[in-house]
Amino acid sequence: MQYQTRFGSLDKFEKGTIELINDKAKHYVFSNIFDVANRSKPYEKVVVGKNLQYVIETLRAEGDSAWFTASHDEFVVAMEGEIEVHYIKLDDAQKIAPAAKEGSVRLQGTPSGKKMGVIKLKRGHQALLPVGAAYQFRAKQRGVLLLQTILGENSVEKWGEICHQ
Repeated sequence: MQYQTRFGSLDKFEKGTIELINDKAKHYVFSNIFDVANRSKPYEKVVVGKNLQYVIETLRAEGDSAWFTASHDEFVVAMEGEIEVHYIKLDDAQKIAPAAKEGSVRLQGTPSGKKMGVIKLKRGHQALLPVGAAYQFRAKQRGVLLLQTILGENSVEKWGEICHQ
């Protein structure tokens, strides 16, 4: 038997399934990130995986996102496209107290602080979104991101739409 690896994209994906070996289907949630991103608004943080308070969100990258920060480190992986991550070191007054909020917090406008630089992500590239910094995604063409974070006010749960398609 010969196997062929095929990468999905927003324009060409095959909605997936999960093969259970020795367990019950109710213990698993599987959704195709490209399908979810394709039906989402740009930079809408849709939860596609959840473990207690920790979540994996998928985002359709298109244009410039708002600026975000978090009271904890977050982690992002580019699944399709070329996306820039712009960073600003937040002034003390703009930092979020660790116990104040979990998950990403959307900032109003461009935050003040020292520019930290830019990371250019392509498929498979990963970046840290560190505590104490604000970040903004910029994409000239559509792309897809996976974000590891904690469930928060910007996390969108669409389990009914995702799991019953």
